[in-house]
Amino acid sequence: MPTFTFNPQTTEYQPQHAYWLGKAASLAYRDEAVIRAETAAWGFDRFQFYYSKHKPPFLIDDTQAYTIANDQMIITAFRGTTPTMISDWLTDANTPAVPGPGKKGLVHLGFNLALGSVYPSIGDKIRELRTNNQTLWFTGHSLGAALAMLAAARMHFEDPKLLASGVYTFGQPRTFDHLFAKAYDADLKPRTFRFVNNNDIVPHAPPDEVIYHHAGTLMYFDVDGKLHDKWPFWNDLKDKFKGLTSSWLAPGTDGIRDHSMDRYLANLEKNLV
Repeated sequence: MPTFTFNPQTTEYQPQHAYWLGKAASLAYRDEAVIRAETAAWGFDRFQFYYSKHKPPFLIDDTQAYTIANDQMIITAFRGTTPTMISDWLTDANTPAVPGPGKKGLVHLGFNLALGSVYPSIGDKIRELRTNNQTLWFTGHSLGAALAMLAAARMHFEDPKLLASGVYTFGQPRTFDHLFAKAYDADLKPRTFRFVNNNDIVPHAPPDEVIYHHAGTLMYFDVDGKLHDKWPFWNDLKDKFKGLTSSWLAPGTDGIRDHSMDRYLANLEKNLV
């Protein structure tokens, strides 16, 4: 297993941060015992697991997350959406927006409800664990990415002393309206990195761009897995077309394949320096 390498005192983008927080986001899909054992091997001796089951007609089955800590840093990672559920919430175009934390604007109702089911426990645990002024980190993939960014926003806007040092998300859907996105970026954009892999379809959902917007700094993987923090529109069109035509045996499935956390991890590893 690679040695956990992380500088918890810098908020600037670091490839090692992206890789290990990507590993943490991927690990959120595993069982509690597996997560506990793996993160202990990384050097984290404090652990808390969260789980909340949701009832129909809520489109999201449950919310799962975990928090790990040592004397230098605290990471909270959220599990994403299972593949069988992707189509349900991708097509939920009528999902309303509701007031977000600190009355800064509006956020996606479903994501807000999903986070609310575990957030009180997460907030209490982070405050309990933060005995050495450790830096705070949030991560997640897919739905978990939206919950990670929303959790960082809620923590900061409700308690400004709890400003995340880093928020790294992978394949994140649109989460905020333009007012909330603007407020988020004013305080957190320089330390928030939102990764999108080529034709990943989830960052284009929910489909109503008039209401829902992205926040944070875009980090884009092209069809070859090369990472870009600046990506002109014309390059974007050419690269996405190349991705769509790269698998002639399964045309039209590129958007789902590119959403895989395994693909994000492979690209993160390619871009380690």
